[in-house]
Amino acid sequence: MLVQFIVKNVLSFKEETVLDMTAIKAYKEHECNLIDIGMKEKFLRVAAIYGANASGKSNLYMAMSLFQRIIMESLNNVGEGEKNAIDRYYVPFSFEKTEENSEFEIVEIYRGYEYKYGFEYNAQCIVTEWMYRKNLETNRTVTILERTTDTVEFGPSVRKECDLYKEQIPSETLALSFFNKLKLKTDVFTSVYSAIMSTLVVPTNFCEDTDILEELLPQVIDRDKEKLVEFLSAIDTGIQDIVYDDSEKNMKFYTFHKGKDGEEYPLSLYLESEGTIKSIMLFIYARLAVLNGGSIFVDELNIKLHPLLLKFIIDLFYDEESLAQLIYTTHDTTLMDKKFFRRDQIWFVQKDEFGYSELCALSDFKIRSDASFEKDYLAGVYGGIPYIKDFDLKEGE
Repeated sequence: MLVQFIVKNVLSFKEETVLDMTAIKAYKEHECNLIDIGMKEKFLRVAAIYGANASGKSNLYMAMSLFQRIIMESLNNVGEGEKNAIDRYYVPFSFEKTEENSEFEIVEIYRGYEYKYGFEYNAQCIVTEWMYRKNLETNRTVTILERTTDTVEFGPSVRKECDLYKEQIPSETLALSFFNKLKLKTDVFTSVYSAIMSTLVVPTNFCEDTDILEELLPQVIDRDKEKLVEFLSAIDTGIQDIVYDDSEKNMKFYTFHKGKDGEEYPLSLYLESEGTIKSIMLFIYARLAVLNGGSIFVDELNIKLHPLLLKFIIDLFYDEESLAQLIYTTHDTTLMDKKFFRRDQIWFVQKDEFGYSELCALSDFKIRSDASFEKDYLAGVYGGIPYIKDFDLKEGE
């Protein structure tokens, strides 16, 4: 379960930027929107991020993807002349002459522990790296790893086993990536790796990528077709059944619709609306998250979805038996309403004239009890909107 994600000097986020999924205790509205695991704190099931075009809201989504890719690939061997992972995925703030180190940190709760893990890096090396683990029953925090460019120090619980390998860690490789690949007695590195990767960063073009569809949909049809068809019926697609045919080189998918004569007629899935195809993919990702207690991060969730369908998708994550979380960016303000969201669930990204993006929550503002979130947002009270100037397509005048 994601608690915090922190970036600094990554893409348009020059200063330290914190996405915090910890619920504000003073807010008593919509308790069902929270995850309660018996701690003092409760956590958000859903966070919506608003912002103008080019404000940087998608950069937060991209930052999570960069963070995961570095962890997955920093140990990979590269050929002569090829860039390693930290070089490929080093994308600091662009509008300054000097390049500074970039930084990521994440806080995750996983199998009874809270893990804090992060690193600072540039295109040449890992500058610092750290990992801490807190036992949620005893509230005791221990050091697992502290690294600089010169030293790698391990906490007592892993020191004996890990000290044997510390001289073998390349300067451009994360210790987490390195130890995750080894067969160790301790499971702390595999646990942190699994916790981080449990946040699924959904590709922006996921509903247009047939490779993703062909990889995931057959598994769902084989194992979970009844639930998928129930979902498609619930959102009023008219689909009665869905099948696939892999007998030829190109896999084919067919949906079935009932005609006036009571017969069911096949239709190629790719002739369905883009909204229907996106809904099927979102069902797959949401189902995985709810069943496995993971998180999904979706850019522009609202595209191709009717506002009522958007709300239906979001409501799938309000499952009191699951730790699933949804973080999404959007322009759609129809759900920016106190009837649906708590103030700490709504976030804004604003970019200034020099290209700096800033992330803030609605809870950072003083809000009147009778305020309309949507109306005030569109009026520019919270930022995160485009400032449109006068413009005329005709020349002269």
